[in-house]
Amino acid sequence: MFNQPVNSIMERRKLLIATSTTTVLAAAKSMADKKVGAILVVDDERLVGIFTERDALFRVLARGLAPATTMVGDVMTREPKTIAPGKTFGHAMLLMHEGGFRHLPVVDNGKPVGIVSARDALDPELEEFVFEERRRKQLQESR
Repeated sequence: MFNQPVNSIMERRKLLIATSTTTVLAAAKSMADKKVGAILVVDDERLVGIFTERDALFRVLARGLAPATTMVGDVMTREPKTIAPGKTFGHAMLLMHEGGFRHLPVVDNGKPVGIVSARDALDPELEEFVFEERRRKQLQESR
């Protein structure tokens, strides 16, 4: 898996894009709808930042900012590290580990084409186990 190119692992179907003028509330709703932890911020077809669930917590909620009026561009991580689609997934994991982040935009000629996350490294069986455990917990809570 770690020798595979990033483009064979990246999540295209879950790629969320917002502009820097999108409100935090709108971005968070999109992230919740798609069940993802990050949204790429793109202006004029160029990646300008990334907004993650941690940004929402530390840069918005913890500072008492209003999600409905705060723009993603004001609280995003600017100029995030990126990786080319042909690089190995192992290289992507190393970049995330060294940088202390969990989401890495995949960029081809300056344009975002996907995203990889630390979660992608989970063994498929372990991921299935985690999903089943969450499903059971939700069932118990709904009773």
